[in-house]
Amino acid sequence: MKNPGTIETRHSWLPKVKPASLFGWSVVWTLLLLPACVWAQDAATQAMSVEYRDIPGLGSRNVIWVIAQQHLLLAGFVLGVPIFAWVCEIVGWKTKEARYDTLAKEFTKLLTSAYATTALFGGILLFLLIGLYPKLMAYLSDVFFPSFILYCILFLLETVTLYLYWYGWDAMQGNKKGFHLFLGFLLNLFALGIMIVPNAWATFQASPVVVADGTAIDRAWAATWNPTWWPVNIHRLIANVVLGGFICGAYAGIRYLLAASQAEREHYDWMGYVGNFIGVFGMLPLPFAGYWLMREIYQYNQQMGITLMGGFLAWLFILQAMLIGVLFLGANYYFWMGITYRIPGSEQSYKRPILAMLIVLMVCLGVWMTPHSLVASLEEARKMGGTHHPLLGVFGVMSAKMTVANLMILVTFMSFIMYWRAGKQETSGWAKMAKAVMGALLVIAGIAVIVLGVWGYFVPAIIRINYFSVAQVLIVLFIMITFTPLTAVLMKSAKTMTEMVWGRMPIRAAYCLVSNAVMVILLMSLMGYARSSSRVHWHVYGVMRDTSDYAYSPALGYAAAFMSLNTFVFCLLVAFIFWVATMGDKGKKGPERGQPAEEPAKIPMDATPAMAGGAPREGEATPKG
Repeated sequence: MKNPGTIETRHSWLPKVKPASLFGWSVVWTLLLLPACVWAQDAATQAMSVEYRDIPGLGSRNVIWVIAQQHLLLAGFVLGVPIFAWVCEIVGWKTKEARYDTLAKEFTKLLTSAYATTALFGGILLFLLIGLYPKLMAYLSDVFFPSFILYCILFLLETVTLYLYWYGWDAMQGNKKGFHLFLGFLLNLFALGIMIVPNAWATFQASPVVVADGTAIDRAWAATWNPTWWPVNIHRLIANVVLGGFICGAYAGIRYLLAASQAEREHYDWMGYVGNFIGVFGMLPLPFAGYWLMREIYQYNQQMGITLMGGFLAWLFILQAMLIGVLFLGANYYFWMGITYRIPGSEQSYKRPILAMLIVLMVCLGVWMTPHSLVASLEEARKMGGTHHPLLGVFGVMSAKMTVANLMILVTFMSFIMYWRAGKQETSGWAKMAKAVMGALLVIAGIAVIVLGVWGYFVPAIIRINYFSVAQVLIVLFIMITFTPLTAVLMKSAKTMTEMVWGRMPIRAAYCLVSNAVMVILLMSLMGYARSSSRVHWHVYGVMRDTSDYAYSPALGYAAAFMSLNTFVFCLLVAFIFWVATMGDKGKKGPERGQPAEEPAKIPMDATPAMAGGAPREGEATPKG
């Protein structure tokens, strides 16, 4: 029989004690553990005093740079794709065309493959930031802790919604389609929240608003509503749509190259067109959002704006101009190839306008790429009379660059309008007058943009920035907002003269789609470096100074190497995502047992518009064109 005054245990190494002796044993254990507790407290205090940790050989900042950039690019893709996937699903639901629903589902399939990778890099980034920059993260946690909780809730909601949206796609057809569309709306709503909440943490570092009084929620809200928060939200939202559109276009281009049947070529040709369309229409308003962001930066801190646009980071914007120019050329070239190869007989009507557009784009790109201050030797500077070239220096200022940027947007928009109208003949009685009015408005808009740009040289900078540049933006937006619905009304009653034929684009069109995606990735990597470097030697501008060994902005050559590295790594990740997304298709599209497989058709590099029904097979004569 057990003694009721004894406490028994399964662990034989503990002595059997009576309640009367518990106090004595507790005193003994306290005396034994007290030195250990004191040591643990000292270790914790010492750990809290550590400001930075480094990774030997690699450098903590370099590691954070790569991981953060990969996470941001993946997040941009994951947040951009649901928008136009949902829009495609709505279009398919309204028009009863199954191809739009199929396209939306294929877009979402890419999203599900990328979602886990994005979360993985986000977790790695969080652990590295806590370990390598503990003091900075402790400060940001103290300021933004309520928004951390909100972010976790949003992430949980988005994950659940994404699972329901993807796995319930087939089960929610028919009467449940409305609920499935509602899930798509919730998915985009939660994704928007997941984007804007972390944007507050990043923009706070560049334009902090610090409030010492109030509750934790009050302090977090004041820090969130900093001057650059909403400009970055708008700019990043549009950039995510551009990134997602062009990456989906690149996916379609690769699948087009690997297509084994005419049906696949037609599907992925159409998918590439949709991806390019989404990327271009997101790209058109993107410079305006960037201009708004730069205005807010200048208003918050003029020195930061000068560092970006007139200091050591100014040459980054020359690289930006080159990349954007190549992107504009690639997008327009893809539209022009569509007119030539998809709409037989239209190429002759638009040959001269396309040539004129190409000349305008090249001239504008040359002006945009012209630096204000040239890198010149002492002898060259003496011959020029300074660092500014007597002729080219005129094109190096913002008045000229804003002008040519708006002209390039106008040209790209008109390329789409041309593609839209190709192969159709207006039948409305007022069509001729509408086309004349549109042509007159386009000419007036182009002249007005040029006049305001030239006039900007003769007025104070504050007038040019606050009035002339804004007027140029409004003129271009007016053309886009006016021409789009007017063209839609004209095309609604237009007579189709030539049916659009898919699957006939040459392989250089697929390469163009891939090139556009690479240019966008390079651009986002470049501007990420510019935004971070604008803080110079501050973790939080004007509040917390960077006292680490990396308290300097990397040189442009060093930064360019990391931009290229980030682009290469992200392209590898995207290739892996594409591969995973297509694994399930293998075996589904194979020939039925006993049936011969269709011979893969070869798409020549110089396919001609006269090639009806796709590329010729081996042994067939190639039509002359």
